[in-house]
Amino acid sequence: MSKKSSVKRWSAKRKQEVVLRLLRGESLDALSRETGQPAAVLSGWRDEFLEGGVAALKRRTDDPKVAALERELRRAKRLVGDLMMDKELLEMRIARHEGEFPFPKRRSNP
Repeated sequence: MSKKSSVKRWSAKRKQEVVLRLLRGESLDALSRETGQPAAVLSGWRDEFLEGGVAALKRRTDDPKVAALERELRRAKRLVGDLMMDKELLEMRIARHEGEFPFPKRRSNP
């Protein structure tokens, strides 16, 4: 029996090392024999590791600080959009006032 098989509890770091070896293409059966862990346990670690990776890549999070920052970002983007529209309207008014655009023709009352 190898030294690793006598370990009762595996740290996350050690599990990660085994999972990375699996993902790099090492044989599940060979790693099972080497570590003394059943192949089903190693497969479970691999699946949990990959599932955790997917969760880490998701945009949304349960962290209230992140949620607050995302709300603030949306508010800031709305404000910038409003300011850009105001700026464009003011530029059009200035251009009309300075004669760059003709004023619309008005109808006179008969």
